[in-house]
Parts: sequence; structure tokens; C-alpha cells
Amino acid sequence: MRFEAVPAHMPPASDLLAAMVAEMALLYGPIDVPGMPSATPADFAPPRGTFLVGFDDDGVPVCGGGVKGLDGEAAEIKRMFVVPSARGRGVARVLLAALEDAARGLGYGVVRLDTGPRQPHAQRMYEAAGYRAIGNFNANPVASFWGEKRLDRAGR
Repeated sequence: MRFEAVPAHMPPASDLLAAMVAEMALLYGPIDVPGMPSATPADFAPPRGTFLVGFDDDGVPVCGGGVKGLDGEAAEIKRMFVVPSARGRGVARVLLAALEDAARGLGYGVVRLDTGPRQPHAQRMYEAAGYRAIGNFNANPVASFWGEKRLDRAGR
């Protein structure tokens, strides 16, 4: 898997984001509306953020996710998405690690994320990756788990 930073408003990042938003709408209703936490292309832009696209060995984009700066110390991992044909192969875990590395590279020492009640598999993955439950840091009305992980300098 090869990861590349791609502006979130440009394909294939924008295509992955659109697919993620459409899939979440089936689970929770629209997530890109007022009252939901911000996840705009500007949120994923340098110098405080990034959007990564993961390409398989054939150069096909199979996953994506963003890092959004919250403050000088913490960033939020948002809009993680793996295309259906690539699911069940550990791609999401690899994507999560790449996003953590990207956050570390941007100078963040803490990453936070959330997930909803209809995605228990995501919560299990986050907890297995070392995320501990915290309070509702982003006022997400459809989330049921908010997690935080302290990043060390060595990438573990």
C-alpha cells in the first residue's frame, strides 16, 4: 500500500470523501450539514492538516482519510473510508497508522477520533490500536465513541 497526500477537493480524494459521506448518510442521515463537526477540504489542507489516499499495488485508490488540526497539540482523524472491495484485508488498520504518522509529522502529539453506534467494528479497531475513551470533544450528535491516543516520537 502506498499513501499519498492529495488535496481533499481533488480526485481521487474527493471521490473517496463523497463515497464515505454517502455511506454514512445511509447509517446516520446526512453528515455534511450544519450542526455536524467540520470536515471540509480546508480542514484537511496544510499547514494544519492533510488528506491521505492509499493506493493498492496496481495504483488503484482503495482508501482515504484526513487529519484536521484541533489546536497546537491535538489533531482529529476524520472521514476514514475503505472502498468495499478492499474491506476485510486490514486496510483500515494500515490507513489508521498512516494517518497517525501524518499527524505526528505535522507536529501533533495527540490524535482524537469518533465513530457511531452502527460501526462497532470501527470502535473495536480504534480500541485495539490504543485509543482510550474520552468525552464528546467535537459535539458530534451521531457519535457514540470518542477516542484519544497519545503519539510517541518513535511511531508506535
